[in-house]
Amino acid sequence: MFLVICVTMSALAKVRLPQFFSDNMVLQQQTDCNIWGWTEAGKKVIVLTSWDKKSYATTANKDGRFQVQVKTPEAGGPYEITFRDGEMISLKNILIGEVWICSGQSNMEMQMKGFKQQPVEETTEELLRCKDSQLRLFTVKRNPQLLPQNDVKGQWNEANSASVRDFSATAYYFGRALRASLGVPVGLISTSFGGSACEAWMQAEWLKAFPKVKQTITEEDVQKLQQRCPTALYNGQLHPLIGYGIKGAIWYQGEDNVPRYDYYAPLLKAMVEGWRKDWKQGDFPFYYCQIAPYDYSLIEWKDSQYLREQQLKAESMISNARMAVLMDAGLEYGIHPRKKRQAGERLAILALSNTYDVKGLPEFATYKEVEFKNDTAVVAFDRSKEWVYFEHGTTSKNFEVSGADKVFHPATKVWVSRNRVYIICDKVKKPVAVRYAFKDWVEGDLMHDGLPVSSFRTDNW
Repeated sequence: MFLVICVTMSALAKVRLPQFFSDNMVLQQQTDCNIWGWTEAGKKVIVLTSWDKKSYATTANKDGRFQVQVKTPEAGGPYEITFRDGEMISLKNILIGEVWICSGQSNMEMQMKGFKQQPVEETTEELLRCKDSQLRLFTVKRNPQLLPQNDVKGQWNEANSASVRDFSATAYYFGRALRASLGVPVGLISTSFGGSACEAWMQAEWLKAFPKVKQTITEEDVQKLQQRCPTALYNGQLHPLIGYGIKGAIWYQGEDNVPRYDYYAPLLKAMVEGWRKDWKQGDFPFYYCQIAPYDYSLIEWKDSQYLREQQLKAESMISNARMAVLMDAGLEYGIHPRKKRQAGERLAILALSNTYDVKGLPEFATYKEVEFKNDTAVVAFDRSKEWVYFEHGTTSKNFEVSGADKVFHPATKVWVSRNRVYIICDKVKKPVAVRYAFKDWVEGDLMHDGLPVSSFRTDNW
């Protein structure tokens, strides 16, 4: 009996780490990075970092949890971290660089290999050239939970054809672009779940401001609703990561919220502010994709243009946040567009321009205002340092015009001059409102500096 007790105590005493603290991980450069784990309550733990030969001492609390903050240098590696509490464990092949959380629903989760009969464009070509030991990937396994968890399942991998094939395509292309532009190691943590609701990624406290959201959650709710259950993915797939040093987050979600579009902008704002408060890293960058066009009648939904409008509105409501537009990258018959390179690279453009101050990159122009001159509507844009233009010629069929009767008709004449779009409709002699690409499925063709302009409307009917 004495031998059994000794063996058990020894097992309890050995340091245990969350799975994201492991070989091949990336730590955020030039910051105080939190590192934590578990051992026997009251036991002293020594953490040694190889890049500066410093040691950090701490003591496990009554629950056996310990935490230290280690100072990280400029990007580089590989390094090692050693933990001692009587026994010793070492983490190897650690890089110091830029770390990003990548979250959302299926269009963020969608792997490079695609879904069944739903491929990702250019996958074969990319898998032939994706090997990069300085790009590290971690995928959090799906795990909706009623209560906040302390760990996730997953592992860090260097980018190669096998690991990239099973990793988020949008996140991979984002990370690849950062690697090419910054020339430092990049670590990506993908925590996503297809079909997930924004509400699922939020704490219950944050949801109290939204009376339409179910407030009391039970285990039965989690089992039944899974990724659509409020708080369930926050508890199982985000809470364990909170505190891991990051540069920022990217987000591709919204499709599931189309039927509840009316409060999406404040909902997303509450989520982002909640994440930032939890992480205690200030207003870290948050970049997100606007959902791409798709014929939602195929799943008996409609009016996704209003969700896109809410996403555009959220950009002005959330500090240090920007939206990547995908109006030209949708798929009429598929809610999972193939053009994931465009999604990832456009998120990277936002990060490189706004977080890393890389010069010379293009800008997403946005609708600013409309002026009516007799029978002509004149639309102006913000962030339009270059001229706007149409992707496929000198005009567009995506504009509609309405008079005071609030009945919209297709524009009969549309043209561009500098950064203004001029619209005339023969059936509307006195226009009062204009809409561009304001429907579920549309092939967006209004461009600026190589990037699409979001769908918009000048009315609020």
